[in-house]
Amino acid sequence: MRGHINDRSAATPPAWKPTPLFLSLFLGFIMSSFLLSFLLLGMTEAVLAAGDLTKYVLTSTGSENGGNTFPGVSEPFGMIKLGPDLYTGSDSYSGYQPTGVFTGFSMLHESGTGGAPKYGVVSQMPVMGNVSNPLGDHTDKRAQADETSVGYYRSSLGSGITVELGATSRAGLYMYTFPDTEEGKNVIVDVSHVLPSFRGMGLGQNYLGGNISVKEQERGGLRYSGSGSYDNGWNRSPKWTVYFCGSFDDSSATYRTFLGSDLTGSTLVKYSEDESVDSTARLGAVFSFTSSSVVSRVGVSFISTDRACENLDQQIPKGTPLSKLTSDTRKHWQDQVLSKVTTTDTNLENLQRLYSSLYFMSLIPTNKTGENPLWDSTEPYYDDIFTLWDLFRCTTALFHILQPTAYEEYIRSLIDIWRHEGYMPDARSSFWNGATQVGSNADNVLADAYVKGVRGRINWEDGYSAMVKDAEVVPPNNDDPRDKSGSTKEGRSALPDWLQYGYITPRFGRAVSRAVEYSANDFGLYQVAKGLSKDADADKYLNRSRNWRNHWNPNATSLGFSGFLVPRDEDGFIEQDPLSCGGCYWADAYYEALPWEYSFNAHHDIDELVRLSGGADTFVKRLDTMFKPGADGSDTGTLFNPGNEPSFTTPYLYNYVGRQDLSVERSRSVAKSKYHPTPDGLPGNSDAGAMESWQLWVMLGLYPMTGQPVFLIGSPWFSDLTISLDDGDGKKKLHITTTGGNEDAYYVQSLKVNGKEWRQSWVTYADIFAKGGSLEFVLGPEKQDWFTGPPPPSPASV
Repeated sequence: MRGHINDRSAATPPAWKPTPLFLSLFLGFIMSSFLLSFLLLGMTEAVLAAGDLTKYVLTSTGSENGGNTFPGVSEPFGMIKLGPDLYTGSDSYSGYQPTGVFTGFSMLHESGTGGAPKYGVVSQMPVMGNVSNPLGDHTDKRAQADETSVGYYRSSLGSGITVELGATSRAGLYMYTFPDTEEGKNVIVDVSHVLPSFRGMGLGQNYLGGNISVKEQERGGLRYSGSGSYDNGWNRSPKWTVYFCGSFDDSSATYRTFLGSDLTGSTLVKYSEDESVDSTARLGAVFSFTSSSVVSRVGVSFISTDRACENLDQQIPKGTPLSKLTSDTRKHWQDQVLSKVTTTDTNLENLQRLYSSLYFMSLIPTNKTGENPLWDSTEPYYDDIFTLWDLFRCTTALFHILQPTAYEEYIRSLIDIWRHEGYMPDARSSFWNGATQVGSNADNVLADAYVKGVRGRINWEDGYSAMVKDAEVVPPNNDDPRDKSGSTKEGRSALPDWLQYGYITPRFGRAVSRAVEYSANDFGLYQVAKGLSKDADADKYLNRSRNWRNHWNPNATSLGFSGFLVPRDEDGFIEQDPLSCGGCYWADAYYEALPWEYSFNAHHDIDELVRLSGGADTFVKRLDTMFKPGADGSDTGTLFNPGNEPSFTTPYLYNYVGRQDLSVERSRSVAKSKYHPTPDGLPGNSDAGAMESWQLWVMLGLYPMTGQPVFLIGSPWFSDLTISLDDGDGKKKLHITTTGGNEDAYYVQSLKVNGKEWRQSWVTYADIFAKGGSLEFVLGPEKQDWFTGPPPPSPASV
């Protein structure tokens, strides 16, 4: 032991004189030991960096309690998301429910979405016995809890059937194990299968027609192919079509196609021996087997059945074992996502939080490059964007840092959608813009990319033109019953008021929320116009970015404070209780957040917000009130909503008024108490990874101010983190270290940035991300005023 070696009370050996030979051998030993230690250190770091990080991903995290995450099988940003569909009489947004009955296992899903379910198509359902009516009730119960891990999913059904799943980016594999009995063993392929919605409001998906054909394969077994057309879902999309190509390689396979309809509970079905069926009626095929072990491979395309078969044969050739698919999928996640952030820390729960969050923020959007049926383009194409209103605050900034190549493709895709459809999406799925909730927040995303120097193959003149379209041209009204005051499809439908008055009247839904976000959107245009030397435009949009102030009523009061964002019309401010947002829905003045929450959301104009709020000391007290238990009128609840995007930035606003310690305290408390790596571990809907990316920023000890190259400083949870900042040779890295930290000692005592003492509670993209860098934190149990430099910038304030 080290203490014993240095113990001067130990017995002293007799004196002796070293010989030259001994000195030579001794020095050689020292040098060899040093070299060995150096090599072992390098090997240790390599092992830590290359170790299996997928074991820390809990793929069931957030799948219950309204998190709506997808626990099935997918590659990063993969088109295929293969998993179970369960029926409970309520919406299964990702297909999954912890209770209910299985209705099928389908190829396409989304993760963490709300509004209404989407997809649940290209389905198979295993059934025991004689299938006299394939459209009858062939649901099955869960015999035991599903097993899920990265690249693998297993369900055990009440009938005794086991279903195991694996997938690539554009194909999937089903492995069925039926009970070894004489009872019939079948798989129903129902082309009309979709995830239903029970919410009303006309958001339920509809099957519109399809076709299926079955042929014998040359080397035995059956191959089926066809297509299905559908519409609607959360983005109210018109007709879209998916093509499929599936194989049952078992030589015992037989089939019957079917055609029928389900009318008010009375199902009329006609079986057929035809090889091909094409109809607007419900249709499909029943495949039957004598074998107890059956494998099915299925490819998917949005272009053609031939493309679907190509995807199948290229990605899952006949004979591919499930174990290889699982191993390959885990490697994709390891190499493309998880290894972007490494640490030597061993706290299991923190590792599970870290890597599970990285996993879930990387399921969607979907990379459908080469699979867009609407136009020919050399540009990338990304779909299933749910939604930039949810993602622009945290997720897209982290997407940029961790996936710079995919992020540039994503920006190019947004601009290319504008080229061909007239507007960038705030949300998009099945090749259709839809569900623009508040602002045109693609503007924020493009501005964030621009000010951080993202160039590559992006045409920024086109990008700016797409932003100007949002800022100047009213989109046609799509007559959404949720809000008929203007388009919910794309753009900014409340522009008439915005351009005429500089505020938004109640004749438009979500008026106050829109005013806040239109201001931020216009600030995004200012940033890009300034960079492109469009000085007149820059001045115009900077002035427009201050229009949120026109909704600030200094006489509105709540909980002892004066001044809040309220509705207004031509006659002035409208009385509003800052503790109420009415229904907080599409037709209300505020969307999914209280006036209290939105009154902290002018993040580009914070200095003015602080002034209007009564100064720095009062601003701190207002922030404190957001986190005060019972302030919302309940016994323990807070005005801060941990599962709500308009609340995301609020804990970090303390940085602007000299209380960085409270930013650390509040954000850490929320993340520790409201987020957990468990099935019920999210405080609300994942919103396509928005919740997970917020938690990641808290753990990293930084927070992005979207549209500005600014990151507010928090407090890291790990003793060391290494973030890979490129998709090339991996040489560009950000190293984050902490000393002195533990569960009770997390306040920043001092900080070095790139080896230099740092006195600001913020850093820029150029400081640590553009070329890599280092952050060295010293943490402790006491609050310290370690920063004496200028506060974070407030670029729109004058």
